[in-house]
Amino acid sequence: MKKTLILILLLAGSLLPEVSAQADFQKDWRNFPIVVSLQFHAISMPFRNMGSNFKNFGLGIGTEVSHNGSQNWVQQFEVVWFKNKASGNGIHLSTQVAWRPGFGSGVFGELKAGIGYLIAKRPGDAWAMKDGQWEKLSHGRKGKLTIPIGIGGGYYSYSDNTFVSPFVGYQVLFVSKYNASIPIMPQSLVQFGGRIHPNYSNTIVD
Repeated sequence: MKKTLILILLLAGSLLPEVSAQADFQKDWRNFPIVVSLQFHAISMPFRNMGSNFKNFGLGIGTEVSHNGSQNWVQQFEVVWFKNKASGNGIHLSTQVAWRPGFGSGVFGELKAGIGYLIAKRPGDAWAMKDGQWEKLSHGRKGKLTIPIGIGGGYYSYSDNTFVSPFVGYQVLFVSKYNASIPIMPQSLVQFGGRIHPNYSNTIVD
């Protein structure tokens, strides 16, 4: 019994610095930061051939709103444009719920998931069978529902003035009804960016 009690006390003691760091991490937040990012796109299985992402450049912009007045639970809204010669250029609109646990000294991790919509342009000529003959399709755009899931991390240090929170991330997009033979197509985005927190008047302080 004594050994168990000592073990519990030691465990609780070891967690105190983390609890304190988490409290400091959560205590201040401003809604509607300006989130800007570089995005690198690829059609690939998750975490496979990640070097191919850097052949296809993109840009992202968005914002966030807290669910609980702090940094660790937020709703993200983002628009991403990317260029991809092989699969066609695209625009991805999404909203995701993000959980950010703090690890002390302003460092945080991130897990997020949500829903999105991908608008992509055909990269080249496409053909379809009609009345027994092949007909050329236009280079039109097609829209597909997506399920984005991502991981990442970054640094957050609150300031009363305007400040920037840098981050990196990796996101998988599960694109529905990609074509007749492939019902779900995984795509990926490697992300580098920053959240610019202007000194808005609606600062939330816990």
